[in-house]
Amino acid sequence: MSTLSRRNLFGLTAGAVVTAGLSACAGSGGSSSGGNNGGGDSNTIEFWSNHPGKSKATEQKLIAEFEKANPNLKVKLVDAGKSYPDVAQKFNAALSGGSLPDVVIVSDTTWFNFALNDRLADMSALTSENKLSTDDYVKGLYDDYKYEDKHYALPYSRSTVIFYYNKDAWKKAGLPDRAPTSWDEFEQWAPKLQSAMGSGKKAIVLDDGSDYLDWTFQSIAWSYGGGYSKDWTPTMASEGTVKAATKIQGWAKKGWMQTSKDSQADFASGIGACAIESTGGLAGVIKDASFKVGIGFLPAPGGIKTVPTGGAGLAVPKGISAERQKNAVKFIEFMTNKDNTITFSQATGYLPVRTSAMDDAKEKAYLEKNPEYAVAVKQLPKARPQDNVRVFLPGGGIDIGTSLDKIIAGSDVKSTLEALDKALQAKYDSQIKPKLKK
Repeated sequence: MSTLSRRNLFGLTAGAVVTAGLSACAGSGGSSSGGNNGGGDSNTIEFWSNHPGKSKATEQKLIAEFEKANPNLKVKLVDAGKSYPDVAQKFNAALSGGSLPDVVIVSDTTWFNFALNDRLADMSALTSENKLSTDDYVKGLYDDYKYEDKHYALPYSRSTVIFYYNKDAWKKAGLPDRAPTSWDEFEQWAPKLQSAMGSGKKAIVLDDGSDYLDWTFQSIAWSYGGGYSKDWTPTMASEGTVKAATKIQGWAKKGWMQTSKDSQADFASGIGACAIESTGGLAGVIKDASFKVGIGFLPAPGGIKTVPTGGAGLAVPKGISAERQKNAVKFIEFMTNKDNTITFSQATGYLPVRTSAMDDAKEKAYLEKNPEYAVAVKQLPKARPQDNVRVFLPGGGIDIGTSLDKIIAGSDVKSTLEALDKALQAKYDSQIKPKLKK
């Protein structure tokens, strides 16, 4: 079996800047390329987005600039859902016979299934054909969309998980102004934080399994030497993952932790003293919080790499005309060029996706003035590829999140994770393995 070409962030430095699953048949509907080329207008680029990081106004601004620079082209920005899975479901429906977009946002957990089912154009071929260079993209982020020597998206709203904390609560609890260096140290701090927060509030808030607990908990599992899988073999019931899951179950039992469908909003409203969330929410949290927000590295004892990348890229459907694909890749290159990735990053908190961005004088000045935004970039050397069963199994993330919800509610940790391993293995055997090239 050929192995999936995985991401490689290990060579990144601070100076090189930088879910719900679909059904098993995602992306396998009838092609809509036919005679109508997916149903679009070659002079109008239809862009499907969920406006990550509340970025709709920023996207509209960049689109206006693109149209000004390309007066023969128009861009139609479509609200394709509130989340990445929403966009994927809409795209999947279009693949079964609807009108296809020219550009669609695809997340870390949605792109692979479409690529595996041959529903996305090869971006490395399109950029080459149109004489557009990809050399300036952060290599690790660009290669996140690589499979069998083809790239199926270009990086756009890219993020990592990062540690957020309430500096007022930290001060009241008598704690040093920094993130904990390990989750064991957090446990030592938790009683003080719980006392400082008072009744009805918690030491920590996390997303629940219906949101992104499967993404953020991955970091906690890695910090204890666990993980979700080794290559394609599920390892949810491994010693380290069981220990990590037992930890969060204990936090819930002791009343230190709350999970919710929007832990970012809960943290900003003061419900939790800390949270682990996407860098993409940084601008919103700082704006909405009534307290001073602290930003730190994820706990990483002993130098363990505990930082999962995430976010999304921009892709082009395979089933549209060559002319539409040409216009689409031109638009994507514009949206992600040096100046525009800086604009998008500063407006949201997502990472700049071009290496040249960090050499830009305005960006350097901005990061010096807003050091919270620089933390995510400095944390990148601690990043590592996500585990296959979360990002590449259809519905794998939801399966993991559902099991974690059960554990937090009190189910037996070991047996719940053993059952999850069996379910993930069965899903791989039936839905992925037969489609991988031999």
